[in-house]
This record gives sequence, structure tokens and C-alpha cells, in this order.
Amino acid sequence: MPAGGDAIAVSVATPTFGGDSLKKADKIAPSILSADFARLGEEIHALEKAGADLIHFDVMDGHFVPNISIGIPVLESVRRMTKLPLDAHLMISEPARYVEAFVKAGANSVSVHCEVCPDIPAMAKRIRSLGARASIAINPETGADRVLPFAEHLDMILVMSVHPGFGGQGFIPAALDKLRYIRRELKRRGLGIDVEIDGGVKLDRKSVV
Repeated sequence: MPAGGDAIAVSVATPTFGGDSLKKADKIAPSILSADFARLGEEIHALEKAGADLIHFDVMDGHFVPNISIGIPVLESVRRMTKLPLDAHLMISEPARYVEAFVKAGANSVSVHCEVCPDIPAMAKRIRSLGARASIAINPETGADRVLPFAEHLDMILVMSVHPGFGGQGFIPAALDKLRYIRRELKRRGLGIDVEIDGGVKLDRKSVV
């Protein structure tokens, strides 16, 4: 990936992802938005050699966020290039219309934003019924308690540490407080689900998150 590209540190509570690629306690999921798309196959193979645990696939619709990125055809192509798990992060206004298509295209995990998800348990059930892991994302301005009451329905909670929509933003330190609070609550309730932090995470910050 290009120098200075965003990476995502994933804190895994239990090895709930099938296969050998998510057996360690902490994972690195480089964001595909940091890739040189003219050399996408080479970039992905370089990630595999470097030991990436999964690939974070950011989808933006120009409505929920003020930018447009990539979609289903690119995901299908990436799926053919790698056996690494693909984590589709849908920053879109109507995720219910598209979750099935993304899973069929090869996503192993689908993250939907709570801000556009009025029925989190139903969304989680839908994603799981398609054979993928269900994740709910939380924007910086949204409190963790919007999602925590439904945590038992989820495989992962994604904490945004930047405002979604553009790569290269600075890390929002307050996201660490939210991350710690979520971890404490999950531990208190005995829920072994994954927690992911997304945005502005560089290698020098991995030990903090």
C-alpha cells in the first residue's frame, strides 16, 4: 500500500472468524482505499506476503457520506485475487438493499452503520442468514449505547475513529474512550464478539488501540 495509507486495527475477543486467518488476538486489516488501483492485484498480493489478516473494503455512496468509492464489481474482482477474509464496510444510506449482493460478491463480513439501521437485530439476522458475519458501525458523534443493547446479535462492533467519507484523516482520540467502554461492557456481559476501530490508525498507534 502507498506510504501513509490508512490501516485498521482489529481487536478480536474470540476467534469467531472461520479458517486460520483470524486466530491471533489482534488483527490488521489494511483499507483497500489506500491501494493503487492501477496495480490492485499486485497490491493485494503484497498485503498477503506482509501478513495482513483481512482486507477492509470501504463502500461509499455519495449520500450517507460525501464521497463515492467502489462497489460490487471491484469486490468480485478482489475476491478472485485473494483468499483473505473481506470485510465490507457499507457507508451507504440504504444498506438493506445491498447486503445480499455484497455477500454474494464475496464479502465474509458486512458492517452497516447504526445511523441508517433502525432495526439492528433484524439487520444482523439478515446478514448472518446470508452466511456472513454481522457488524454494526458507530460514527464518532454517535454513542456506543445506540448499539450495545443489541450486541448479542452481532459478530462485531466497528468504532469509527474518523468521520466516514474520506481517507487520510487524523485519528480522533475520543474514539479510544468509546472503544474501552465497549470492551468493558462486552466483558461485563460475557459477550465474546470482535471490536474493530476504523480510520487514521497507523502502525505507531496499533499498541494504543
